[in-house]
Amino acid sequence: MKIDDIRLSDYGKASSIPAPVNQMMTDFAVGFRDGYDINLGVGYVNESTIPRLQIQTACVAVLANPQKYRASLNYGGAQGSPNLIESIKRYHIDNKIGGITQDTFSSREVVIGANGATSLLESITHLLPTGIVITADPMYYIYCNDLERKGFSVITIPEDNEGLQTELLQQRLEALSNSEKSAIQFLYVVTVNNPTCTILSNNRKRELVEIVTKLSREVGHKIPLIFDNAYTELVHDDTVEPLESASCYDELGIVYEIGTLSKILAPGLRIGYLIGPKGSFLNSIVQRTSDIGFSAPLINQEIASYLLDNGIESQIEKVNSGYHQKSEQVKIWIDELLGDNVQSIRGGSAGFYYYLTLTDTPTDSNSDFFKFLTRTTGHVDIDGPTNNPNPKVIYIPGEHCVHPNGEMVDVGKRQMRISYGFEELPHIHAALKYMKAAIDSCD
Repeated sequence: MKIDDIRLSDYGKASSIPAPVNQMMTDFAVGFRDGYDINLGVGYVNESTIPRLQIQTACVAVLANPQKYRASLNYGGAQGSPNLIESIKRYHIDNKIGGITQDTFSSREVVIGANGATSLLESITHLLPTGIVITADPMYYIYCNDLERKGFSVITIPEDNEGLQTELLQQRLEALSNSEKSAIQFLYVVTVNNPTCTILSNNRKRELVEIVTKLSREVGHKIPLIFDNAYTELVHDDTVEPLESASCYDELGIVYEIGTLSKILAPGLRIGYLIGPKGSFLNSIVQRTSDIGFSAPLINQEIASYLLDNGIESQIEKVNSGYHQKSEQVKIWIDELLGDNVQSIRGGSAGFYYYLTLTDTPTDSNSDFFKFLTRTTGHVDIDGPTNNPNPKVIYIPGEHCVHPNGEMVDVGKRQMRISYGFEELPHIHAALKYMKAAIDSCD
């Protein structure tokens, strides 16, 4: 008798097939040679920005003070460490982050995620009914792929240099039927967009709150407007206007802002948090966190609390100074080496990505450009010997960053995201030289 394989849910079936970027990165990582191959695709922070000694000091201080940091090696509560929650509030108020004040927290609360900011985003997909989610194009492909695996329909609105274009959003909403509008479950906006690192302007942010407030009133229920602030602390260009918190414009109680300490402290601490209006939605997030194993490890939360209370400002200044220097140098090299081959470029003022649109050269995973850099052309003079290929360069092709049913499919085939975060400058310089050679070989 034939026995069928394990029965999977629809989500399980979708998850059994790796997402394109997942597969690409896995395939590349299998043969990756440290110090030889160059990974500009990975979204890791630069190792030199992680304050190892301060983290060690914080761990000792936490364990030495069980009165303040009680049971720090035990289970924590589902909402998160009270110490960390207060530290986050204090950090935002004292540093005037986005204009947040003590009054902001009279109607809002902080929740710590189970495993970084992504765990909070993942919880949202379980707590809201499946339906339509609206976001920017290019999109945060990792989360948007997850949304579609879970049965959501993603609608993307092209961005410009101020972020998601609110005028196009209005037009798209007007074109929807009443039932389609009622199917909109939330809007998801990355304030320093990943992949492009385009900074959402305060004006656009305010317009988004106004649009979703109006839409909520039209359909008769609140529609969450979720801002992902993962890179907001990494605005390292001092010519950029100070960013305002969307909660400052929120009269209806629809704005939820997700932050993380991964980019300014260490991803390994797994500290993500959500600031949002008190109520049933926030309560459901806390319960979801409890269901999947409570919030992040309590010792990590207490270490993060200590770090926020002791010298976080100098740490952020150091991190941003380092990324700004790298950003400026990489931009010089892009101009020198790629020049007229680049039609447009975004990023460089925040985070650690540049998003390039090439003039004529396709960058998709079937392109000659991609094959040159992954040394899979079949020509030994380009690839090198089979047992020891020439240095490979990985990037994120734009085809994975734009929605396949959106308006940017064609241009996405000439786009790519490159990270100047993880690799050091000499390796990035070498990678750009290889990209120049790849473009020349395609001519």
